[in-house]
Amino acid sequence: MKNVQIGGTNWEVSNVALGIMRMGTLAVNKAIDALEAAHDAGINFIDSADIYGNDPQLGRGSSEIHFGEALKKSSLTRDDFYIQSKGGLFANADDKITRYDSSKKHLIAAVDGILQRMGIDYLDSFLIHRPDPLMEPAEIAEAFDQLQASGKVRHFGVSNFNPQQIALLQAGTNQRLLIDQVQFGLKHTGMIDFGLHTNMTDDAAINHDGGLLEYTRRKQMTIQTWSPFQYGTFAGTFINNDQFPELNAMLETLAQKYKVSKNAIAVAWILRHPAHMQVLLGTMTPAHIIDSAKGSDITLTNQEWYDLYLAAGNDLP
Repeated sequence: MKNVQIGGTNWEVSNVALGIMRMGTLAVNKAIDALEAAHDAGINFIDSADIYGNDPQLGRGSSEIHFGEALKKSSLTRDDFYIQSKGGLFANADDKITRYDSSKKHLIAAVDGILQRMGIDYLDSFLIHRPDPLMEPAEIAEAFDQLQASGKVRHFGVSNFNPQQIALLQAGTNQRLLIDQVQFGLKHTGMIDFGLHTNMTDDAAINHDGGLLEYTRRKQMTIQTWSPFQYGTFAGTFINNDQFPELNAMLETLAQKYKVSKNAIAVAWILRHPAHMQVLLGTMTPAHIIDSAKGSDITLTNQEWYDLYLAAGNDLP
C-alpha cells in the first residue's frame, strides 16, 4: 500500500481509504470483518459522515454507531486508523436532503455527535459536506477555531466545493483547508475532460467546476475521490456492466496483465494522475476491499491510462 501526504503536509496516510457509508446496514460482526480486511490490506484511513446510515432502531448516523461498536470489539484500536467525518447535511425519513447547515452551532454539535457515536475523542479531519449558499465564513472560522482548540478536530477540509467556494471559505479561516472530496473515476471524468477540450465548443469543453483539478493542485489540496466505480452519480457501477463493454474489455486486459481485479485497475487509473489523489472505497465486502486496495501498488503506463480513458467513452481532440 502506497501513501499520500494530505494537503502537501507531513500527514501521511494510505492512498486508498475505506468509506463507511454502508456500514449502518451491517451486523457488527460483518463490520468487524470489513475493518480488519481494510487493515490487512494496508488501509489506515476511514471516511464517514454524520448522515450515513438510517437504521430503524438507531436512527440517523447508524454507520458511525456500527463503526464504533465494531472497532471496540475487533482486534484493532483507535491508533490503527486516521478517522475523518463530514457534517452539514440534513435529510428527512425518506433520505431526501432538505437543507445544508454550516452554522457554528451546527458544526460544533455535529462533531460532538460524531465523536459520541464512534466512541472516540477526536477526529483527524472534519469536512463540510456540501457548500451551503447561506454559509458565513466568519462563523465557520469560529467553529473551526473552537473545535481545534478543544482537541476535537485536528485538520479541516471540504467536500464537493468548487474553487471560488474554497477560496471564499479559506479567506476567513485560520486553518488551511487540506482536502476537497469529490466524485471522480473512469465514468466521471469531467475535471479532465474540460482541460483536454480547451478552446473547443463540444460538450466536454464546458467548465462545470471552475478548474477544480488545477486549483487544488496549485493550492496543494488533496482530492479524495468518492464513488470511484460509479457511472452517473448513484446510477450504479460500471464494473462488469454490459452497458460498457469496451471499458470492461480494457479493464480485463490490464487486470490479467497485472494479475489483479478490474476494480484494482480502476483504482490504479485514478492514482496514476499526478494530483496524488486518495481513493475512497465504499464496499463492505472483505474480498472486494482487499482486491480493490491492490490498485495502490500498480503504476499504469501513460498509454494504459489513456487507453482506459478512451475505452470509457471519451475522446481526444
